[in-house]
Order: sequence, then structure tokens, then C-alpha cells
Amino acid sequence: MLLVLASSIGSLGWGGILPYQYAYAAETRDWGALVAAGAASLFSVGALVAAPLAGRLSDRFPPVRVAVAAQLIGAAAAASLIVADEPGAFLAGMLVFGMGLSAAAPAKQVLALQWSSSDDRRKVFAYKFTGEALGMAAGAFIAGLLVDLDRHDGLDVGFLMAAAGFAVSSAIIWLAGRGAVVPTDFASDPTGSIRAVEARSRGILRIIFATPALRWTAIVTITLALGFYAQFEAGLPAYGITVLGVDPTVIGTAAAVNCLVIVAIQVVMVRLTAKRSAPVLLMGVGAIWVIAWLGLSAAQLAPGLAAAIFVTTYGVFAVGETIYSPVLNPLTASLAPKGMVGQTLGTMAALQTAFTAAGPLVAGVLLGAGLVDGFLWMHLGVSVVAVFAAWRVHRALVASRRVAEPPLTRPIPVAGGA
Repeated sequence: MLLVLASSIGSLGWGGILPYQYAYAAETRDWGALVAAGAASLFSVGALVAAPLAGRLSDRFPPVRVAVAAQLIGAAAAASLIVADEPGAFLAGMLVFGMGLSAAAPAKQVLALQWSSSDDRRKVFAYKFTGEALGMAAGAFIAGLLVDLDRHDGLDVGFLMAAAGFAVSSAIIWLAGRGAVVPTDFASDPTGSIRAVEARSRGILRIIFATPALRWTAIVTITLALGFYAQFEAGLPAYGITVLGVDPTVIGTAAAVNCLVIVAIQVVMVRLTAKRSAPVLLMGVGAIWVIAWLGLSAAQLAPGLAAAIFVTTYGVFAVGETIYSPVLNPLTASLAPKGMVGQTLGTMAALQTAFTAAGPLVAGVLLGAGLVDGFLWMHLGVSVVAVFAAWRVHRALVASRRVAEPPLTRPIPVAGGA
């Protein structure tokens, strides 16, 4: 539970900075839209670079040290933004902030695996995800009350919140690590790997795409990210405001509903799905994404109900998130080659980040060109691919179990009929 608390406190900075940094850079500091967009892009670039590296370090060094070091780097970067009076310094700070935030993620995922038994693993990941959602929401809410974008130092409270959140989170993880006991099931077979592979000399991407179950899991990771997370902060709000004509306050209400639904049903959903196959559950998540995008498409046909449909859709997405969050990372870890859990999780996180970062650009091009139907159909198609990819993961796991099972033996007849 200390890891859950640490993750929640660490995510305060995400909510305290990212929703406001664009307006702060573009308008408050008068650096222009290019610098503001560049800061967001560099944040994603930092995440893309740091996650695989931190995953590899988590396989070779104690993940507690990796998580603590990454978050302290993130804290220093967030604090540096307070004194960043030039665009270059601000861009550099956002780059390192993204690196610190994302580098801690695979290390904390490895810790969640180490500090839980196989029976409790989904529950731990579910609580961790819920804590992070609450922390991000709390950070955005608190910063929203205190941030003043009419002043040059108006976002300092957000920077301080991020720095303090990382520092406190690091202290909690360090203390938890001193008394943690690794369960025997993790110590004896930390990955639960379906095949014992010692392949450090091979690139992790080559291993992922050479292993059917991992390859299709990577596709599930990418498509589910594209189907919702890539559009959560930009594409969906743009669609709601420019196409459906909803008030900007509706966007905030929808985000709040998303968080509240996650908090309300996460524990119940873990219990309901505890005995279900992970790939089958991910097929369900893809199907929920499809339903949500069909609802968003239908909202154009009912302008009077568009706001209600938009808010409800965020709640529908949240139902899928409560299934997705406890399942995907444990599944990925179970498929990882032995000794490469951190690298596999970090690489998957990097793939997710790369495609998520491309989401706002795709939305901007399509919606800016008036291709609303293309925007909707593309995300419907991506969600259908996610369902298919999860089904292929299921097939690959079934096939691997058949190979692993010893053949049935029959008694050999003895001459003479004895």
C-alpha cells in the first residue's frame, strides 16, 4: 500500500503542471504557440527515451534505487521551471521533467510485481492506477484554485507541487523498500515467463516482435492507447467543442466523471474479473472503446443531447480503464523473457507514449481539415484492431500451453495379450 500512496503523491505534479503549461508558455510568458507545443512534445520525447532505459536499469539494479533516482531527477527539473526565464531553459526543464516522470514508471511496475503475490497482482495494479488517477485529479484541482496565469510566477505553485510530490514519493518508496519482502513466487520465477529465455544480447524490440504473444500484446498496447488515451487531453475536447458545440465547462465535467467512475468501480471490477483470462478482458476493453466511439458519433445526430452523451462517453471509457489497468502490465510481465521484465515493461511504455504523443497531431490535422467522419472512423477501426489483437494474444497463449503440455501416453500392448 505504500507503493500505491507513493504513486498517488508522485502524480500530483502531472495534474499540477501539464493542464496549464501550454497557456503559461504561450500566453503568460508570451513565448508563443511554437514554444508551448514544443514543451509538450519534448515532454513526450523525454518519456520515450527514458522509459526503456529505466526498464533496463530496473533489471540490473534494485528498482527502488531506479524509481527514487528518477523521481528526484523529475523533482529537480520541476523546481528548475520556477527560475526558467528563457524559452530554452523552459524547454530543457520540460524534457527532463518528462524523463523523470516516465523513468520512474517501469521501476514502480517492477516493484508492484515484486511486492505482491500472483494472487494479489491485479489488485495491486488496480489500486496503483486508482491512486495515480486520484493524485492527478487532486493536483489539477488544487492547482486550478491557486494558479494565476496572469502573472509570470502564477504557475510556480504547480512546479512546487510537482517537485514536492516527487520528493515525498521518493522518500516513501525508499522506506518501503527497506522492509519489503519479495514473495517466493516472484523470487523463483519473477516473470512467470511462458518460455525461459536468456537473451540479453538480443534487442528487446526484436524479442517482442519475434514472440507472437508479446507481438500481439504490443499491438494491443498501441491500439488501446490510440483508441482513448491519445485523445483524452486534446482530440476529444477539440471534437466536443468544435464539432458538438459543447461548452468548455463540459470538458472539465467529463474528465471529473471519468475519474469518479474509476474510483467508484475499480475495486468491484477487480473482484468481478479476478478469474477471467487477461486477453479476454482486453478484448472487452476494445469492445468498450468501440461502443464509446459509436456513442460519440451518434452525438452529432442529437445536438440537444450532445453534452450529456459526451460526458457519458467519458464514463464509458472509464469502465474500460478499470479493466485495462489491472490486467495489461501483469500480462506483459508474465510474457517477458526472464531477467528482462523491466526492459519489456519500459519498451511497451515507450511504444504507448510514442503513439499517444502522435494522437493530438492526428486529431488536429483531421478535425482542422473538417474530416470529422475520418476522425471518428479511424478510432472505431483502431478499437476493432485492439479487439482482434487481444484475441490473437489469447490464441498464442492457448497454443503455447498446448506445446508445453506433455503428450498423452498410451500403454504399449504386450505380446501374448498379458
